[in-house]
Parts: sequence; C-alpha cells; structure tokens
Amino acid sequence: MSAISIKIPKQKVKNPPLEVHTLGDRVLRQPAKRISKVNDEIRQIIVNMLITMYSNDGIGLAAPQVGINKQLLVIDTELKDESKPPLVMINPEIKSSGGDLITGEEGCLSIPEVFLDVIRPDQVEVAYRDEDGRPQKLVASGLLARVIQHEMDHLNGVLFVDRVKNPVALNKELTAHGFAPKDVQAIQ
Repeated sequence: MSAISIKIPKQKVKNPPLEVHTLGDRVLRQPAKRISKVNDEIRQIIVNMLITMYSNDGIGLAAPQVGINKQLLVIDTELKDESKPPLVMINPEIKSSGGDLITGEEGCLSIPEVFLDVIRPDQVEVAYRDEDGRPQKLVASGLLARVIQHEMDHLNGVLFVDRVKNPVALNKELTAHGFAPKDVQAIQ
C-alpha cells in the first residue's frame, strides 16, 4: 500500500464541500460507474470527499453517497492519528474474502444515528487503483475489512440496512430516527 499523496487535515469544517445523501434518495441505489482515467478532477473529488467525511465524523465515504456516480471510496479508520494517511480506492474489486463471519455494529453517514449489527467476512483481499492511478492490492482484516465491504456495497447501490438480519430492531431504529423501513432493500 503506497502512502497517499493527497494531504488534508483530519478536522471538521463548518460547510463541507459535498452533501451526503440519505436513505430514501434514489442516487444511493444506482450502481456506480468505473473511473477510466485518474486525473486532477478525480483528485479534487477525493479531497472534497475526505473533507466531507471528516466533517461528518465518518471513517468511510463512497462517491455515490455524495451524489457522484463513480467507483471511488475514501476510508480512514485512524481519525486521531494525523501520521496515518487515509485510504483511497478507485475501481475497487474484492478478489477474495475469508476468515470467520463476524457480527459487528455498523452505522452510515447516509443513515445518521442508526447503528445495527451486520454479519460480514473478517478478511478481504482487494485490488484497486490509488489516487495516482497505480494498481494496488491490500489484504485487510477486522474493522478495515468491514469498512471496505460497507463502502464497496455503496458502489452497487446496497446500504448496510439491507444486510441487517433482525427486522424488528431494523424497523424500530429506522422509525426512531425518521427513516422509512420501506426504503430498505433486504438482501437474503
């Protein structure tokens, strides 16, 4: 994994450059398009996505969440450590997944305040391009593997609530926070 060439402070700004779309918005359900060329326009989107993610206390953000229909993710599970760069993944593909199936609590910037358990593999191997367009491979486990899978779901129009296996808890949480359970597209 190469060090990221884009440097921005890990802090909130009053008016983040991008708006995060929420559950019920159709833009979240569209499959994202591959990025054919990594250029300055893409790098500016990455910067704006990172600023928006940090401003919303997120550890991951996919381009479709901010209305950009591109296969692009930014992830930072080390928010308190300025020396640890965020991860940028362009056109990511999971090559393999393994380890145990782990239940873990997830939340999402597109479904604020809602936290529910989701079952995912504990390890993934991902191929992607970095912010300079170079091919990369990464084997991730634990929290990073979970975040990668969560964000990659966004690229396919899938939200974490679609994977929740407890319909009672799901409906209760969504309703309590003003979201419509009918906007969930359950995955069996």
